[in-house]
Amino acid sequence: MVTADLLSRARAGDSEAFRELAGPHRRELQVHCYRMLGSFADAEDAVQETMLAAWQGLGGFAEERASLRTWLYKIATNRCLNARRAASRRPARQWDLSQFEPPVPTPRDEPVWLQPFPDALEGAPYVPPGPEARYEQTEAISLAFITALQLLPPRQVAVLILRDVLGFHAGEVAGMLEVTVQSVNSALKRARANVQRRQQQAADHQPPPAAGSAAEDAIVAMFARAWEAADLDALVALLTDDVFIAMPPEPFGYEGRDLVARYCARQFGAGRRFDLVPARANGQPAFGAYLRGPAGIRHASALYVLTLAGGRICGMTRFEAGVLPWFGLPRSLPDR
Repeated sequence: MVTADLLSRARAGDSEAFRELAGPHRRELQVHCYRMLGSFADAEDAVQETMLAAWQGLGGFAEERASLRTWLYKIATNRCLNARRAASRRPARQWDLSQFEPPVPTPRDEPVWLQPFPDALEGAPYVPPGPEARYEQTEAISLAFITALQLLPPRQVAVLILRDVLGFHAGEVAGMLEVTVQSVNSALKRARANVQRRQQQAADHQPPPAAGSAAEDAIVAMFARAWEAADLDALVALLTDDVFIAMPPEPFGYEGRDLVARYCARQFGAGRRFDLVPARANGQPAFGAYLRGPAGIRHASALYVLTLAGGRICGMTRFEAGVLPWFGLPRSLPDR
């Protein structure tokens, strides 16, 4: 709660008072920055910059014009917009697909900076979205939605999140972005159309089972057994015909059951075997994969996030092993 005494002490340089004011909003701001940037690491940086800017600019906060939460979202959103625009000027890496062993990956319009978000870090005090919100909170953190956001122009992604995910009114968003309401409405219309086109690719899929349900547990357990046993037939039986495996930071992957099966077969080649440790990312089941070594030590290989459709797997996203510490997973596992 923002009280006159707390605000006065924070403005006078009391860091504890500032933490009491801004701290309760930190986790939701981190999720917001992640939606904007698609990168867990970049979101952390953006939140740090937001808190520093808020601390330094608290004297300019006028409570009669906006709530502290709205003011913090304004700062965070504009920090993220600056980061998005700066990133767009970075030269894209050139990939020579002819250097890959068969099967050759399928080029896709995938954000190379995409990173997973640990479910355990979403434990902020629940803030109900505003009346304008159109997305469920679980859908709004899914990898498919985060990927779609990364393909929007910077202002469109900001407007879509602020309006359709968080439910701010058009006038509030216009104030945050320092544009007109007409500009906000125009950007929102274009953003919705762009996201809808992306989502139509998965329109034929059944909805995923509820998180933590018996149905989700069953398919996740079957996947784990098949992967650890290198049982390719059992693994392929779990996949949809149009399954796609993405591999950020590479802007391509393998599309279709046959190519994904060949990718998996290559993972299990030369007798390679893995142990999986369960996790959750972006509201989806995930696994840390550990390659069994000759001395019994199991070394971190990757994090796989599963996208489910009904009782099948319609997508896998393979992230590099460097993300595992975010999920409390070690770089290696001891001998069993």
